[in-house]
Amino acid sequence: MSLSQFSNFTSHQGPTVRAVKDPFHGDLLEVSMGPQHPSTHGVFRMVATLDGEQIVKLKPVFGYLHRNHEKIAEGTSYLATMPYTDRLDYLCSMSTNWAYALAVEKLAGQTVPDRAQYLRVILAEMTRLVNHTCLVGFLFNDLGTSFTPLLYGFREREKFLDLFEALSGSRMMCNYQRFGGCRVDPTPEWIAAAQKLVADYPRFLDEWEQMLTGNEIMLARTQGIGVLDAKKAINAGITGPCLRASGYNYDLRKVDGYGFYPRFDFRVPLGEHGDTYDRYMLRILEMRESVKILEQAFRDLPAGPVMDPKAKIRGFRPKAGEAYGRIEGPKGELGFYLISDGTPNPYRYRVRPPTLINLTLLEEMCLGHTIADSVVILGSIDIVLGEVDR
Repeated sequence: MSLSQFSNFTSHQGPTVRAVKDPFHGDLLEVSMGPQHPSTHGVFRMVATLDGEQIVKLKPVFGYLHRNHEKIAEGTSYLATMPYTDRLDYLCSMSTNWAYALAVEKLAGQTVPDRAQYLRVILAEMTRLVNHTCLVGFLFNDLGTSFTPLLYGFREREKFLDLFEALSGSRMMCNYQRFGGCRVDPTPEWIAAAQKLVADYPRFLDEWEQMLTGNEIMLARTQGIGVLDAKKAINAGITGPCLRASGYNYDLRKVDGYGFYPRFDFRVPLGEHGDTYDRYMLRILEMRESVKILEQAFRDLPAGPVMDPKAKIRGFRPKAGEAYGRIEGPKGELGFYLISDGTPNPYRYRVRPPTLINLTLLEEMCLGHTIADSVVILGSIDIVLGEVDR
């Protein structure tokens, strides 16, 4: 088949594969992957230009899932916006709630009781376990492992979702945080079940690592693939595990010390090479640190209220001003910027989503690699499109 014949394969997005001329590389092939493709993790499209099997250009295309989240929030009350934040990242609704609550609490000068602060840490670290477990499972799916590691990960994730459902009434779009604390106090039975699950988790990680980490195909497909230089990552504003895998120590739990994180003893794992393997290992190491934080949080969980009794829920009108609340989400720095004009709705509402920014160097990471490598590199970035297309 000649190059020109590829142009006959078309889709509603234009040619899926087409021949292109380049003054430097000669005849090239442009391949469109997505927006509905198993390897692009949802509604995302990559336009890759190939010289033989090698990627010489790659253009990420966003926007297929856009739900106008930020504009809707500007026409909605502060409290009524909280459920919309659940939908930004369906893997991390518990911690996303927290980031928004932090911004509103800063804006209104609200305080949070100690027990609620501990519960927020507990839910955020459980969310990190859920997110990283899914990331590792999907990454191995991208490597062609026929779903087995992902099924192991989903088995463990379901146990956390049972606890989330018991606490918030929902398995994925959990809505638990409130301005000034948390919605309900967990029962002693819930806490006991959560402690047992956390205590058992290192055994699962050991089992998983024994199966995955030393696998020779995995090593060959990830080491030296998709290297992200720390300096370039910082210039692009990349945060979270993608930045720390490149060896740069930046974790808001340490740097910003929000909530009660300064009370917990944990370390920030760092990578050395910034490649796909380091991004995988970093998630494994971060899960082990999350278990340490959770053990301390359950041990020190104080008694008391979970809501500030002075917190005003109905008729909430923060005085005019602006605030930015941010957390170390499982994917990086997640922030909410709010401007209040004294009315029940925010005058301006803006989300700083980590996965949108982490995607900006996708081309840089993929150049010189193959289409098969680009799938694995994308998997190691960890994207959820609800957060990207707001």
